[in-house]
Amino acid sequence: MAQMTDRMKELFEKVGAVALGTSTLDGTPNVVPVGAKKIIDDETILISDQFLNKTLSNMKSNPRVSVTYWEGHEGYQLKGTITIETSGTRYEETAQWIEDLGAKAGFPLKSKGAVILKIEEIYGVAPGPGAGKQLA
Repeated sequence: MAQMTDRMKELFEKVGAVALGTSTLDGTPNVVPVGAKKIIDDETILISDQFLNKTLSNMKSNPRVSVTYWEGHEGYQLKGTITIETSGTRYEETAQWIEDLGAKAGFPLKSKGAVILKIEEIYGVAPGPGAGKQLA
């Protein structure tokens, strides 16, 4: 497993949304913005599923995903394998977190599942000579 540095985690928490990339088994790509995200530990992130449709279908057949996030000239891409939790303590905590977010926003939200990404590789996406370099 690859581990995020403190700076990678700081930027992940700072950005409002990340890009979640998936693909079908035959390679048809799909990328969606995701704002309901959090860090579990240095090598694991959680994404809550409120609106995932094609993305969810892709993840069920092909659990390999990428998450890319950036601000200005700094950014990172996390690649790994996901699991989807629709019951249990972590899912219940996620469902409550999302319900609370919706209440604060004045827009009802309901989590359909917790997508857990175990990070296997980390790449830099900043422009310049190091673009695309594997960092972990």
